[in-house]
Amino acid sequence: MKNITDIDKNFVVETNIQREGIKFYDAESEPFKIYGVFKEDGLFVRLPKAVAKDVNEGVNDLNRHTAGGRIRFRTTSPYVALVAKMNYVFKMPHFALTGSAGFDIYVKEGTEQIHVGTFRPVFEITDTLENIIDLGAPKMREITIHFPLYAGVNTVYLGLDENAEVLEPVPYKHEKPVVYYGSSITQGGCASRPGNAYQSMISRRLDCDHVNLGFSGSARGEELMAKYISGLDMSVFVYDYDHNAPTLEHLRDTHERMFKIIRENNPELPIIMMPRPRPGTHPNEVARFAVIKATYDNAVAAGDKNVYIIDGAALCALCGAEGTVDTCHPNDWGFASMAKAVGDVLEGILK
Repeated sequence: MKNITDIDKNFVVETNIQREGIKFYDAESEPFKIYGVFKEDGLFVRLPKAVAKDVNEGVNDLNRHTAGGRIRFRTTSPYVALVAKMNYVFKMPHFALTGSAGFDIYVKEGTEQIHVGTFRPVFEITDTLENIIDLGAPKMREITIHFPLYAGVNTVYLGLDENAEVLEPVPYKHEKPVVYYGSSITQGGCASRPGNAYQSMISRRLDCDHVNLGFSGSARGEELMAKYISGLDMSVFVYDYDHNAPTLEHLRDTHERMFKIIRENNPELPIIMMPRPRPGTHPNEVARFAVIKATYDNAVAAGDKNVYIIDGAALCALCGAEGTVDTCHPNDWGFASMAKAVGDVLEGILK
């Protein structure tokens, strides 16, 4: 049987990758499965565009950033090549380009997912990322590829050996996703690569799907956003937008309201509340955490048994003051600390 590219030249993938016997697949085709993002008007997004544009300008722009997106599949190919067409790439002095614009690849070995490489962009990247990672001798492997945290993606093609078997992935143990809402920290700034965002670490640890609704500088607890999230089919909701609430008064006006909107539609949903991952000793941090704690306390007083709270000190317990790149955004150590604190609570809930 002829390859589809011999019949329809529109399926030819333009690439500089040279490997004898390589065959390219559209990651949106079967048996590949995409999680955490979906396609709308030719772009991968995290929210319906009609919702994003009405929340605020920042959410509308950042919606095309693919934080939390994953491609999963199984294959016997001894290598995986990736060709991605990008529509937006962030370059920042304190954020590794592998994190903002790279793709991470993991292989499951037993119960562990092992990082085997990063599809690294060249520094001069404008709209195309292409790379190939060798995996070793052919055998069936379960693959997860993480999308970039601060970049937009139009298409992803995966190059595999033409004789390799390609199968759909084993489903997540917890298929109903954990939904995270919050600031740039939630979005993944400034992990050195996408697999080191704290939600990705938790997903590997607990074998659970997740959706990342972190919007850098733009998560303000809007009523429209709360209503959208309240309609999602999720296992747990985690929210932290302390850093993006412009004032203490804004946090006070929106935090409990967001909780009540989501709780109204989801009476049994476990909800985790968090402040910024800081020790919480500065007067402003103390005051802000008091607002978050009041939402929690009021819920408990009303008889709510599915509400949880994690304080800022617990979130940075493993890393202390060494866990950020700029005294604000976590480095990989900071994200590992957050993954431990949040993951411990989620493990108890998901059991």
